[in-house]
Amino acid sequence: SKMTVKAVKMPCTSANVYTKVPDGGWGWTVAFAFFVVEALTYGIIKSFGVFFNDLMESFDETNSRISWIISICVFVQTFTAPLSTVLSNRFGHRLVVMAGGLLVSTGMVIASFARTVVDMYVTIGIISGLGYCLSFLPTVTILSQYFDKRRSLVTAVASTGECFAVFSFAPAITALKEQIGWRYSLLSVGVLQLGITVCGSLLRPIVIREQEEVKAQPPEESTETKYMLENEQTCTSIESIDSGVEITTSPSNVPGKTKAEPKSEEPKQHGQNPVDNNSTPPEPKTKLLDFSVMRDYSFICYAFFGLFATLGFFAPSLYIIPLSLSLGIGKDHSAYILSAMAIAEVLGRISAGWVLNKKPIRKIYIELICVILLSVALVAFPFASGFWGLMTCSIYFGFMLGTVAGTHIPLLAEDDVVGIEKMSSAAGVYVFIQSLAGLAGPPLAGVLVDTTKNYSSAFYSCAAGMVLGAVFLALVRPCKTGLCHQQQQQVEESTAGAPAELPDDFIDMDIGKAENSGKGSDSV
Repeated sequence: SKMTVKAVKMPCTSANVYTKVPDGGWGWTVAFAFFVVEALTYGIIKSFGVFFNDLMESFDETNSRISWIISICVFVQTFTAPLSTVLSNRFGHRLVVMAGGLLVSTGMVIASFARTVVDMYVTIGIISGLGYCLSFLPTVTILSQYFDKRRSLVTAVASTGECFAVFSFAPAITALKEQIGWRYSLLSVGVLQLGITVCGSLLRPIVIREQEEVKAQPPEESTETKYMLENEQTCTSIESIDSGVEITTSPSNVPGKTKAEPKSEEPKQHGQNPVDNNSTPPEPKTKLLDFSVMRDYSFICYAFFGLFATLGFFAPSLYIIPLSLSLGIGKDHSAYILSAMAIAEVLGRISAGWVLNKKPIRKIYIELICVILLSVALVAFPFASGFWGLMTCSIYFGFMLGTVAGTHIPLLAEDDVVGIEKMSSAAGVYVFIQSLAGLAGPPLAGVLVDTTKNYSSAFYSCAAGMVLGAVFLALVRPCKTGLCHQQQQQVEESTAGAPAELPDDFIDMDIGKAENSGKGSDSV
């Protein structure tokens, strides 16, 4: 007992036990940890472009071969998402995130000593890419478990860490390179990413225990309801040990049954339901990876939405500067366009979280509206002319991108998709499916640009993918309601004939039989 008390008092190692989702508490610490993890994962990935020219000069490689470093990294990060889910369910979110932070830092530090671009593929692409996956996905999953009503708002605000990282890391790394060179700058970034391990240590597991287990009921009521529940389940007679009356007119009185009765008295003293004891042994509480989500039509549609929508996430950030240069805009002004897009993305994330936090709103429909408006933004880029035209399109796109990018993974926890119980497995499968578009999207857009000699084709292809994503997103809610209707019909069909075959009152029925048999024996 002393060991248990000590474990509960330790601040960062024990689980938090609540009777319902806290919507705060230690969840605010987890939200801060997610903010930092976002900054040290996606923020570093988006800021990695400051090393491109240095890597091209040091390794004497082309831009396309250097760009494969980030492409491999993002692919590994998303492709290994199911592995992150399995490890989180097996060892807990905290250990997985801490291990991911070590991998991220190790890969980046070793990359600072690389001699060829292939070394970069292995260190940053594979080692750090795997670390990014183990760090990001478990953090956003456990954050969703700490919040219910405020989930959308808190997740959206915490996800702005990557946007603030782009503001701060890009100029800071550029200034650091001028002082110590790109290798030591990359080494410093790797050391800084050890902060992910510190954030992982803050991810205390959360346990939700129903309040019904704590409720104390009068002893007479509990025993009566127990026997009535047993009688309804067995459709047989009652055995009352306390009253001393035993009715033996039904076949339920077998030796195994009577031996099990005294054992049920022990859990009853602790406020537990004896019926639960019979259902605990068959299967474990959590599965390492629950593939049952693949049988949910609403999740399948949502996964296809993520697959096609991912095609539209990357185009402006990759091609906005080449597009602006082709229109005669200077490099300095082009950088301002990219910065304005990042600022608008922050505002979009916060605004989406605030809107989705409203109670009467069906969140899946708000997401659909944002995806449609994001498609319009992608189509508008090729028609923009001049600095202010591109600036307007970039701000509009950044805002709408923030509304979608900050909410599409947390929406898995909504009942319209899979619910909070299956979010961990669903997030792993969902991000895994996204990896296909993440790997194929940039090369596909590059081929279109090389073929047409026009950057507009890249934006059109991404807009087409976003429109297809909107179509599948629109089917999520109908698929969910359709399945619910089918389940209700099955339940009604299975229970329709049952009450007709059963007597209205099992107790009166059994007692009546007992009295008749007693009278018969007296008359004889």
